[in-house]
Amino acid sequence: MSEVLLEIRDLHIGIARRHGADEIVRGVNISVAPGEKLGIVGESGSGKTLTMLAVLRLLASPPLSVLKGEILLDGEDLAHVDERRLRQVRGGEIAFVYQDPMSSLNPLLLVGRQIEETLKAHGVTGAAAAQRTGEVLTQVGLADPDRVRRSYPHQLSGGMIQRVMIAMALATSPRLLIADEPTTALDVTIQRQILELVTSLQEETGMAVLWVTHDLGVVASLVDRVAVMYAGRIVESATTEQLFARPTHPYTSALLQSLPGTGSSHRSPLHQIGGTPPDPTRLGAGCPFRVRCPFAEERCAQAEPDLIDRGQGSLAACWKDPSQW
Repeated sequence: MSEVLLEIRDLHIGIARRHGADEIVRGVNISVAPGEKLGIVGESGSGKTLTMLAVLRLLASPPLSVLKGEILLDGEDLAHVDERRLRQVRGGEIAFVYQDPMSSLNPLLLVGRQIEETLKAHGVTGAAAAQRTGEVLTQVGLADPDRVRRSYPHQLSGGMIQRVMIAMALATSPRLLIADEPTTALDVTIQRQILELVTSLQEETGMAVLWVTHDLGVVASLVDRVAVMYAGRIVESATTEQLFARPTHPYTSALLQSLPGTGSSHRSPLHQIGGTPPDPTRLGAGCPFRVRCPFAEERCAQAEPDLIDRGQGSLAACWKDPSQW
């Protein structure tokens, strides 16, 4: 087995314009090993979802397109495979769970039929598809799987629908699960249940998980490594333990400070990151975070740093070492 299951190399995504293309994802590099759990974190508009959609060639094209880069699954570049091979990968080797479960299912079809259609698309038909549907609905903790499979989506709660989406993703035994903010539309209690469900299923199946979220608190106990995105690129990458103990980019530090604490001061005002994220198509020179950064200096406006090795497995795109903050 390869040491790297999925590798994204120097990925650039742009919006087509009359004068060319405006980049909105800029040189992203990500790797996921078999069985690994990786978190992609960043504010809305940072490029997280576009990067994940590009993996399965699901970008809305036009106007979006991959301008440059490679997306390798066990060394095979998915950007250049034919449609037959792409159908095998989509939902088969790589499964995707979206953030809005209620819009992810066909409202006119029974839940069980929709899961069975996924299986049939990957060669499992008849009684075997029906049996596997019951198995995965049970696997995701639905109390009455027979009732769920005979239900239409509107007859189920948001939490149940999200479990159905996870069951559909697991039905084909994928090697990688991409979960794109799957708890955003759910209440806090159901969010926790879904997080615990994905964790237990990952441990049970050994699949790799790529978890996309805007909330660092969500990934604290969920993933092995974290990549933080800002303005279309990764600005910090580290193990989860290292990132929470010693963030090495000011943006990551600000995100952590904005999380509510667990001590007696939990009612105190939360820290806010001043300003707003920039338009990735109008960045200009320098570090995109500099206008919101309390540690910005003259060279931050002149050139954007590459990822710099901070030691102990941490990389950060910042000119200043944390000891200088």
